Amino acid sequence: MTEVRLAQIAWLARLALALVFIWHGLAPKILWLSPDEVAMITAHHLPDHPLFAPQVIAIIGGVAEILLGILLLTVRRHRWPLLVAGAILLMLLLDVALLSPHLLIQAFNPLSTNLAALALCAVAWLAEAPSAADS
Repeated sequence: MTEVRLAQIAWLARLALALVFIWHGLAPKILWLSPDEVAMITAHHLPDHPLFAPQVIAIIGGVAEILLGILLLTVRRHRWPLLVAGAILLMLLLDVALLSPHLLIQAFNPLSTNLAALALCAVAWLAEAPSAADS
């Protein structure tokens, strides 16, 4: 496969992955706070303090996801944002599995979403791997 084709594949995977993070940071956490988001945050039994209110935590998480989406699009010379995205996807999936396992059987559940996003991480990672010519 040519370097140009690999670069196109990597860009498409990064774009799709970034859109997943931006959308999931914006829609259910900032614009329209989802009851499922509130329930998942509440399941952590955070201290009863205004800074730990589910709405505040959701906004912080949403902003972090949006920033990660932007990083995936802007830091293209380095692959570390893909590692960060993959680690976050795995941690969030584990969090849901432990604290809100009932969500794993719902339509458009975190399992299917995160597995697809992890596949995008892998595609971009492999497409951006240094070639023998780069060594």
